[in-house]
Amino acid sequence: MFLPIDLDLLLQAYANGIFPMSDARDDPDTFWIEPEFRAVMPLDGFRLSKSLAKTIRQDRFVVTSDTAFAQVIGTCAEPQADRQDTWINPDIEEAFCRLHSLGQAHSVECWSEGRLVGGLYGLALGRAFFGESMFSRATDASKVTLAWLVARLKIGGFELLDCQFMTDHLESLGAIEMTQGAYLKLLEAALTKSVQSASGVASSGALAPGSVGNWGALDGAFGSAVAVSADFSSTGVSSPGKCILQALTQTS
Repeated sequence: MFLPIDLDLLLQAYANGIFPMSDARDDPDTFWIEPEFRAVMPLDGFRLSKSLAKTIRQDRFVVTSDTAFAQVIGTCAEPQADRQDTWINPDIEEAFCRLHSLGQAHSVECWSEGRLVGGLYGLALGRAFFGESMFSRATDASKVTLAWLVARLKIGGFELLDCQFMTDHLESLGAIEMTQGAYLKLLEAALTKSVQSASGVASSGALAPGSVGNWGALDGAFGSAVAVSADFSSTGVSSPGKCILQALTQTS
């Protein structure tokens, strides 16, 4: 029997550098993980190869946000080519779907000819974004999805993109690994003095002005057509991909 995760407890865990995992999709037990080393993607250090920049510039994929959260996390929970099982059990999946309905968990989706071919999801807290999982069903889909995430976080005033564990894929895109102690210092700087509860009420004190990243800032930065549609031929705005490349190459 799967028991719901208390959302306030979950947010407090992330604020303290701890996150939930399970040993298998059908495992009813959820464990709290505090790894010795953490992977972080510096927002000004995303590694943009010429081939990836070309793919983004040509808008080979339509990229959206928060349009298919349940489908993204459900696909992330399925067996992948590099792993036959998953750490996302129904308890964790249900908790993140609830957080999404409250506006604290988000997804980025990558589409090709109307088919979801890539995506990622995670949790936004303060000026930190905790990337949970991602998948790819087409060449470069996961890279494009991550590039759009980094651009969205930069424009939204975020400071930290937590990737949890280092992989060769993340390292090739610029992720770095650090000790948990070093990570906690970055996390403390990216969070407010109080952690907002799932109900929307601060657990202690009030949220400081400008202390929370704006997930939706990208949607208005270049016009709504940039963030939600590939049909920009008659809008007069630049292509979504070119705007994303501009955001990625700008330094803070």
